[in-house]
Amino acid sequence: MARFIKDREASKGQIPGSLILIGNQKMEKPEITLIEYTQEHLEERKLTTIDEAIQCKDSKAVSWINVYGIHDMDLMRRLGEIFEFHPLILEDILNTDQRPKYVDAEAHDVFILKMLKYDEHLKQIVSEQLTLILGDGYVITLQEQVGDVFNPVRERIRSAKPTSRLFENDYLAYALLDTIVDNYILLTEAIGREIESMEDRIFIDPDRSLVEQIYNLKTEISYLRKSIRPVKDMTRDLLKSENSLFTENCMHFIRDLDDLVTQATEAIELYNGMISDHLNIYSTNVNNRINEVMKVLTIFASIFIPLTFLAGIYGMNFKYFPELSFKYSYLIFWIVAISIGVGLLRYFKRKKWL
Repeated sequence: MARFIKDREASKGQIPGSLILIGNQKMEKPEITLIEYTQEHLEERKLTTIDEAIQCKDSKAVSWINVYGIHDMDLMRRLGEIFEFHPLILEDILNTDQRPKYVDAEAHDVFILKMLKYDEHLKQIVSEQLTLILGDGYVITLQEQVGDVFNPVRERIRSAKPTSRLFENDYLAYALLDTIVDNYILLTEAIGREIESMEDRIFIDPDRSLVEQIYNLKTEISYLRKSIRPVKDMTRDLLKSENSLFTENCMHFIRDLDDLVTQATEAIELYNGMISDHLNIYSTNVNNRINEVMKVLTIFASIFIPLTFLAGIYGMNFKYFPELSFKYSYLIFWIVAISIGVGLLRYFKRKKWL
């Protein structure tokens, strides 16, 4: 399967809203977890079925329902029925190649974006689609597989003081989005450090392994651009929305989130330009080295052309050469040859070709 775009053969010809997984199944069996809390009470548990989450709709506590694994169509269909999701929202959840976006669904705020991490084994950035849905008193997150991206938020909930804003469901949604964007910043910084560290090698040791590294980093930067740039549109659309479930107080934090996304996208554009410059400088340096070699070879060839001419004349098989009977002919030949060579070297140096 292509990395930048996924196979959509299964959805070809299907009606809009059809529940078809686009992408790979990353878990054998879905897992559902629930964190329900108030200022006085905290409960964490695993749910056997999504029906156990029905009570979250009318609960006075803040409920965070997290679903690991989105390949179970019965689970997705029942989730949509319980929380009254539009079929197109469910279709977007199952399309793991969905472009990051914000959907104002009146009763819900829906965010679809990518969670990114660097795979040390594959030596590349891998993504996982996250869908975050903010409802009245609850937050639902859907991930392709089990991960620890949100563990810092869970720890904050467990240790939250009564004055913490985490007891507001819109702030919880913001905290989850902020965790993902913070990870964008860290990942961009890590890639950026690699790009910046290559500057000295480009001028000192531009070998074949370097150009491979440059190309790989350019591919990863392109993958970052594809995943992160649309998030800027997502935060912009949220700030413009008039029906969002985010309160005005929480919108201040969303504006800060928008600034972080801008910082990430600007850094990506900067590093994309820098890695392109590295590739151009590498090509220029390689060409310059080839030109230096060719210049030296050309100079030696230019020096030996007249010497070869002289050697060719006196290497002819004519019987009579006036110089053959002269005692100092051999010495004179070398004097002339050396003079020609030295004269040409001085000429090249005066012309600054050497």
